[in-house]
Amino acid sequence: MTDGELQNLARTPESLTEDAWEVLEDEFERRNLEIQEEPRQELNLRTLVTIRQFRDLPEALLAKGSLESAGIECFLRDENLVRLDWFISNFVGGVKLCVKPEDAAKAKAFLDEPILEGLYVHGVGLYEQPRCPKCNSLDVSFQELNPAAYLSMAINVPIPFHRNGWRCHTCDAEWEEDEVSGEAGSSS
Repeated sequence: MTDGELQNLARTPESLTEDAWEVLEDEFERRNLEIQEEPRQELNLRTLVTIRQFRDLPEALLAKGSLESAGIECFLRDENLVRLDWFISNFVGGVKLCVKPEDAAKAKAFLDEPILEGLYVHGVGLYEQPRCPKCNSLDVSFQELNPAAYLSMAINVPIPFHRNGWRCHTCDAEWEEDEVSGEAGSSS
C-alpha cells in the first residue's frame, strides 16, 4: 500500500481488528510515518421543545405541514413508533410536534389561529366548514368508524363498524350527517 492508502486506513480505526491495528502501527513505524488525525467535527445537538401532542398520526402530519408551509422548521417525535403500531399511541404519549425554542411562540400562535369559516374553491365555489349543531364551533372532524371498531383491535379481531358521523372537539358532541341536514331543512 502507498503511504496515502495507509493514512486513509488509519482514519477509520473502527473498521480494523486489534491485530490489524497493531500491524498498521508497526508499518507506520517501519516507514517513519506519523498517523495524521483529522480534526474531529463537533456534534451539535439541537434543543427542541414539544408544542403539541397528537394521538393520531394524520393530525400530527397536518400540523407539521402547516408549520413547514409557514417556514417554521419542525419535527415529529415518536412518529415511526406510532406508524408501526397506532394502538400504542396513548402509551407513548402520542406523536409529539417539536420545534426550536426560539420558534415555539410563533408556532403555537400559528397553530392557534382560528379555523376558516369557508374558502373559495376554484370551479366549485364557496366551501363552508361544517359547524357543531350544539355549540356552533368549527373545530369538528368526520368520524367514519364507530368506537367499537377501535375496541375490536384490542382483542386482535379488527371489525370495521361503520358510522358516518361528526365529532366536535370543543364540546364533545357527536352527530350524524343526516341530523344536521334534517335540522336545516326543518328550520326553513
